[in-house]
Amino acid sequence: MIIFDPMKKKILYILLALICLTANVVKAAGNSKREFRGAWIQCVNGQFQGLGKDKMQSTLRQQLDELQKDGVNAIIFQVRAECDALYESPYEPWSRFLTGVQGKAPAPYWDPLAWMVEECHKRGMEIHAWINPYRAKTKGTVALANNHVAITHPERVFAYDSQFILNPGQPQNRDYICKIAADIVRRYDIDGFHIDDYFYPYPAAGQVIPDDKEYKAYSNGIANRGDWRRYNVDLFIKQLYETIHEVKPWVKFGVSPFGIYRNKKSAPEIGSETNGLQNYDDLYADVLKWVNNGWVDYCVPQIYWQIGHTAADYATLIKWWNRYCANRPLFIGEDVERTVKYADLQNPNNNQMPAKYALHSQMNNVNGTVLWYAKAVADNVGNYGHVLRDSYWRHPALQPAMPFIDNKAPNKPRKLKAIWMPDGYYLFWVAPKGKNWNDVASKYVVYRFEKGEKINLDDPSKIQAITANTLYKLPFVDGATNYVYVVTALDKMSNESKAKKKKIKL
Repeated sequence: MIIFDPMKKKILYILLALICLTANVVKAAGNSKREFRGAWIQCVNGQFQGLGKDKMQSTLRQQLDELQKDGVNAIIFQVRAECDALYESPYEPWSRFLTGVQGKAPAPYWDPLAWMVEECHKRGMEIHAWINPYRAKTKGTVALANNHVAITHPERVFAYDSQFILNPGQPQNRDYICKIAADIVRRYDIDGFHIDDYFYPYPAAGQVIPDDKEYKAYSNGIANRGDWRRYNVDLFIKQLYETIHEVKPWVKFGVSPFGIYRNKKSAPEIGSETNGLQNYDDLYADVLKWVNNGWVDYCVPQIYWQIGHTAADYATLIKWWNRYCANRPLFIGEDVERTVKYADLQNPNNNQMPAKYALHSQMNNVNGTVLWYAKAVADNVGNYGHVLRDSYWRHPALQPAMPFIDNKAPNKPRKLKAIWMPDGYYLFWVAPKGKNWNDVASKYVVYRFEKGEKINLDDPSKIQAITANTLYKLPFVDGATNYVYVVTALDKMSNESKAKKKKIKL
């Protein structure tokens, strides 16, 4: 029998508490080495409509440059808002949110998604193509192109609250959306494929979903209409997941559901202490089922409310998702404008940004954040963007690991050398050997350490760059100071190789 000294036991508890506290402080201060730091760039608000190629590209460059300074490492770019396209689609018409008229190609001609892929990768950012799967017409659209699905196949959509919705009860609509997804994934070098919170339409007073015919034809023995609608969406999510990974196994599939799964009054055992619209009951979206069955690669609940909201308290919801949604990487959808609008309940002189990020640091299963929306961050609304760059996201971060897709690291870089070039001193290396998608290096991490300092690759403050290039320009001063530079390789799933080291005088 082992007998513990009570005093030693007390000291041990104190040390453990300090370690946990330190870990949380480090995380809260922006020192997480792996963290998804995303921002949504939407078209449906009309911010690009009719701008033209040059003005839209200028606007996007400005946003991307600011977001890069703020530490953002992933962009979720809306490319299909209403069965249309902000890319060259062989199936659906050009979006009115691009040119002002649905079906009208941009002039001068360009492909916004192809351009965004290049611009994001140039900045070391991932790009996730974002579609709205079921919505076929928004409330503001008054004219549809001749090749729009609601014109060519009117029997496949239903009208609801001044919108058109692809009927989720029709199997051909699942196939159609998956065909669109496969085309995007196949032809564009995207890192992720993303859908938002619109499944069955948000309930509107006096409106009825007209799916009697489909229920009769495809009920599959399911007696409850709500269960059948959830079954339809389940089938779609699973099929979409399989479609994406069949085309490119490394493209991450993410979903961004409404922020409430179920209220406790609807589901006493699992529901949250909230009182709002529900994914499960109102949108027929069983998000936890998708996560627990591995049908999505990441989940981003839209917790847009403030701390202290009477019906949907932010603190209650982030804790709920952290508890129940841990089977896949969990990122939190943050509303930038609402965060800076409301005062901290404990410190009224501050907005709620510090309190929310403190909650993030306490959640073991929260692996990142996606900001709604990118323009608010780029415009530094409420100083949000500058606080990110100066504090929470001041050091670079790798993407969270997804071992369920791939967990094998690539080989380390080769032939690391420092060479003088006409425009300065450079660190060069050679890509490691690899044949398949899961063992080829796609990026590299460059670290710097002081002479005699312990090499600690878990310290993100030592990261100088995350780059797709096989060179890095060194900050030469006078050649009097010794450093150790370390380069590692990352594969498409951000698995990190062993280190290659080089002593350099700067």
